Amino acid sequence: MTDLSAFSLEGRTVLVTGANTGIGQGIAISVARAGARVLGVGRSPMTDTAQKIADLGQAFTEIRCDLADVSAAVGMLNDAWETHGPIDGLVNNAGIIRRDDAVDYTETDWDDVLDVNLKSLFFLTQSFGQRLLGSGRRGKVVNIASLLSFQGGIRVAAYTAAKHGVAGITKVLCNEWAEKGININAIAPGYIESNNTEALRADADRSAAILSRIPAGRWGRPQDIGDAAVFLLAPASDYMHGAVIPVDGGWLAR
Repeated sequence: MTDLSAFSLEGRTVLVTGANTGIGQGIAISVARAGARVLGVGRSPMTDTAQKIADLGQAFTEIRCDLADVSAAVGMLNDAWETHGPIDGLVNNAGIIRRDDAVDYTETDWDDVLDVNLKSLFFLTQSFGQRLLGSGRRGKVVNIASLLSFQGGIRVAAYTAAKHGVAGITKVLCNEWAEKGININAIAPGYIESNNTEALRADADRSAAILSRIPAGRWGRPQDIGDAAVFLLAPASDYMHGAVIPVDGGWLAR
């Protein structure tokens, strides 16, 4: 018989970045449903996320922070730890994308994407690791990678570089921290129903082309990523380290 407590986050505190909409909101809701107290981080209001979690009878705390500012991001995590108590799990979900032909890609767009999607992710995780290692606590990190951690994409040079970097950071931190009780893993979402894919889904030809490659025959939902994150934050995944798990309806298998 399956021990359901192995999939419970009861009594744990999890910090989720980019929790206002889409995948981040889906993760925050799934984590709350599993019993955790959620600290949601973002630049914009998270009223809808807060209400959905309140409807589950769970606790949600909104924390405003511009994660493009690395010093502010690190200060936010340390303040959250001091204010809300020890944090058991960190989900690095926040990210931005800028599209342009590689021949025209600007240094500003490159820096903006790398600052949020990779640099901030690393230093937030470093700060979290320092807190855990300094106190002898166990902890879990879930990084949100991408199909573009495995593929090249088109017109998204900085995003692709950043997501390849997320996969690399996941592996190097696994090698350094696994024996110290810190699990570092990543999820690579496929095509998910969210604000970021609204234009693609509205384009009948593009949507049909995408669906034709997905063996599951549907777009993913934020909860699909959220439930995978719960697994990686829960005791059930205690022996998982350094994995980059596609949750993509079979896209990469095609």
